[in-house]
Amino acid sequence: MDLKEKLLSSYLAFEEKFDDHSSLHDIRNHAIKNFETKGFPSKKEEAWKYTSLNAVLKNDYSVFPKSEPAIEFKDVKKYFLHDIDTYKLVFIDGKFSSFLSQTTHDGIDVCLLSSVLNKPKYKLILDTYFNQVASKEESLTTLNTAFAQEGAFINIPKGKIADKPVEIVHFSTGSEAAIMLQPRNLVIVGENAHVQIIERHQSLNENPVLTNSVTEVFAQKRAICDYYKLQNDVETANLIDNTYIAQKQESRVSVHTFSFGGNITRNNLNFYHQGERIDSTLKGITIIGNKQHVDHYTLVQHAQPNCESHQNYKGIFGDSATGVFNGKIYVEKEAQKTDAFQQNNNILLSDKATINAKPQLEIFADDVKCSHGCTIGQLDESAMFYMQQRGIPKKEARALLMYAFSNEVIESIKLPDLKHRITKIIANKLGVNLGFDL
Repeated sequence: MDLKEKLLSSYLAFEEKFDDHSSLHDIRNHAIKNFETKGFPSKKEEAWKYTSLNAVLKNDYSVFPKSEPAIEFKDVKKYFLHDIDTYKLVFIDGKFSSFLSQTTHDGIDVCLLSSVLNKPKYKLILDTYFNQVASKEESLTTLNTAFAQEGAFINIPKGKIADKPVEIVHFSTGSEAAIMLQPRNLVIVGENAHVQIIERHQSLNENPVLTNSVTEVFAQKRAICDYYKLQNDVETANLIDNTYIAQKQESRVSVHTFSFGGNITRNNLNFYHQGERIDSTLKGITIIGNKQHVDHYTLVQHAQPNCESHQNYKGIFGDSATGVFNGKIYVEKEAQKTDAFQQNNNILLSDKATINAKPQLEIFADDVKCSHGCTIGQLDESAMFYMQQRGIPKKEARALLMYAFSNEVIESIKLPDLKHRITKIIANKLGVNLGFDL
């Protein structure tokens, strides 16, 4: 039985646990039928032209973990931020860990999605937001929708500012020979509200993992949401991260994606403008080697006038690593006075490393300011020579150049402790001590 057949048969048992008359029943059934029709994406599809899941899908994944292994905080302490206090939503093999988590209902909601899906008092929120911006046609998103049960629920009401950042951490223990996880996050940032979120997926051993994650973010009028995705997993982990963001008038949403680990990582990031004077920021750093593969697929749909979007992705690829950047800016006829910028810069450290870049602009308005650029090259040999002439060893000179190349994105991180963590990870990836006080 292949993975698709296993998932379809597992769905029947999964759906039996829920009330047939619940509002989710029709949503789940429509979603699984879409996945049954389309199956897993292949390279025949334009959006997946440079990323193949064939090797990943050959593993015999457990869809529902059979055990609930305990994890001691000391074993996973290094994966959390420590210099600042945070709310924590921790999931172990797809199940919530109350021992490692810190939730709240005090003025804001930082809790479990299952609370929303299964409790009548949240029915209005469910009907208003759940599965409203996520794609109902993209096969992996609908697969997640069919099995959606657990993940993070963050609701920041009107006028509230989250008093501390929220950490969402998904651990895979390796208690199964191979496991597939499908977390679902729902984030609502009310009018004039503000929240900062850090998300991480982390395997604790080398057993294969396939994570198919979906996050929906709703930013109301003048809301601010800063979302940071830290992807530094072991090289037997595979992540498909689907994020859908709906923005209302004058809201500001930024998503920073740091891709350093994993086997195959696919980031689908989609912004939809639903009001005027919106600001969207998409930034990322990718540093990979060996045979790692990272694919960024972005979409910003400008549908209203006077909005801005800014994309800046940096990639460093060594050994036989492969990178993909497919960024699309879509400007509808009504979206006059749009200011959209997209930049993708890449460095290849090896003759065997590959980058496939496809920046796209589709503009149907005539009064806009839109631009995109893409560069692919190697380290500047004259700069290397200059630094070596001043006593800096070759290895450190290379690392400094690569850090400087990434620094434009690093400097835009608003959380100092996270900035230090990212800097330290980059130093480790580059194999040097950059001399920062971390």
